[in-house]
Amino acid sequence: MPLKPPLTELEIKTADSGFYKGFTKDVTITAKILVAALILWAVTFPNQAAGVLSHLNGVILASFNYWYVYVVAFFVVVSLGLAIWPTSGRLRLGAEHERPEFSAFSWFSMMFGAGMGIGVLTYATGEPIYHFQNNPDVIQGLVEGGSAETVRSAYKWAFLHWGLSPWGAYALTGLALAFFAYRRGLPLTIRSALTPLFGDRLSGYAGHAVDVVAVIATVLGVAQTLGFGVEQFVAGLSRIGFGDWLLVTEADGTQKASVVAIVLSLVIIMGASTLSALSGVGKGIKWLSNINMALSFFLLAFFLFFGSTVFGLSALATGIYDYLVAFPRMLVTVWSDDGTASGAALESWQGSWTIFYWAWWIAFAPFVGLFLARISRGRTIREYVFGAMLVPSVMCFVWFALIGGTAIDLELSGVAEGAILGTGLSDQLYATLAVLLSDGLAWAFSVVVAILLMTYLVTSADSAVLIINTINAAGDEGPKARPHIIFWGAALALVVGALLIIGGLGAIQTAMIIGALPFSVVMALMGVALIKAIIRDSIRGRAGLSVTADQIAGE
Repeated sequence: MPLKPPLTELEIKTADSGFYKGFTKDVTITAKILVAALILWAVTFPNQAAGVLSHLNGVILASFNYWYVYVVAFFVVVSLGLAIWPTSGRLRLGAEHERPEFSAFSWFSMMFGAGMGIGVLTYATGEPIYHFQNNPDVIQGLVEGGSAETVRSAYKWAFLHWGLSPWGAYALTGLALAFFAYRRGLPLTIRSALTPLFGDRLSGYAGHAVDVVAVIATVLGVAQTLGFGVEQFVAGLSRIGFGDWLLVTEADGTQKASVVAIVLSLVIIMGASTLSALSGVGKGIKWLSNINMALSFFLLAFFLFFGSTVFGLSALATGIYDYLVAFPRMLVTVWSDDGTASGAALESWQGSWTIFYWAWWIAFAPFVGLFLARISRGRTIREYVFGAMLVPSVMCFVWFALIGGTAIDLELSGVAEGAILGTGLSDQLYATLAVLLSDGLAWAFSVVVAILLMTYLVTSADSAVLIINTINAAGDEGPKARPHIIFWGAALALVVGALLIIGGLGAIQTAMIIGALPFSVVMALMGVALIKAIIRDSIRGRAGLSVTADQIAGE
């Protein structure tokens, strides 16, 4: 068969006038209706919503655990494979003469701040502390939970969840979008990444459905992140001294944010993020990202010099070694209930941690991936993948080792006396500071953490709003109409607030896992389409044919 030139035009109908001018009405209106329906359902019938979501979550975890594990492994292998392979690794995401728009520092700051800042603040203490007590090695009787020998296994599993796997999912999504948008000249929207498989049929309803799935996954994935952030922000305000009204005590003795605290926090956070989103990527988001990166380094430097430095650096070195050695096996291991106590415990652990994380990263991928594509034009595939996978992974590892290591060391040495283990996930970083420092310094650093968390929340939320509107506007990266920015800012706040109120973080987690499933299929297809496109372009190149939009336009 004669070689055909690559598809460089994908007509997506947008409104020419009126309220939805510049937007694809089928995508925008459908997504708004679905999100509004979720909010109304959660608020009007909270018990029914919680029950149905919980049932669906159980079905998905029981039926699709293999799928989530293997599809994430696929994302990692494809991303690293394309970067390492000489032919694909040197391809530039754009015309050959293009160079990156942002400096390396700003690029990394925006990437890390939008991708994982909030989660790292929440889990840097909480996850190592949890796995220090219980992880698959403990369940299998290989180490004793809560002992010094458990530290290495705790970090091995924590690094699995925050290392190459999540960033591989983000990198693949962003790479596919940037490849087809900046090399092929197609719209910067999710459907464009599937054109090698479905061609110009994606101009119609099939493409609309893909973009709607991406918008819903983005809303729920960002809601999960914002939910964690709001809970930790409220815990911080309580530590700082804003009053006992911020928290309520549950029947089991745990504390969570009160309804009033949730509403007030969301008004502040989403109000600030909406104003930032109105200013665009080059202004508000860029400067906020640089600020929270500077504060992050300040906090890390403090723990490096004044925390359990030797313990943390040792955990970092041994954790990375253990992680890399075990990574191929951990990446594809799926546990199921084999009728034994350990089998059931392993399946439960993996569902609560690994499967939850894989769903979270997949739901977050359209947001982070499209954002990565937006800020990575002009970089080579090798530079992009290594920058988007290795550097953030190492940053997460350092954070977990220094902050989480300090918390574990304080508990192991008996200094903490259970003060860190005995508090909730959202409060454990503040509890670590309270044990480590005098009252005055602990208060001051709690303020720093609350401010840092606030900047991460605003950065994630305003980036998400801009990304959602980019998808709704058929990939148009230009300024969006103010009412649409305000709508999605309010919608995110309402989704987070409604789900937190009806069922806490568990309700958001459940909704997110459900929303991630259809987009995981889209992402798998994106990986296949990208491989096909690069292979076909290699064949075209050897035949002397043009492969990029600017080359084809110049013929």
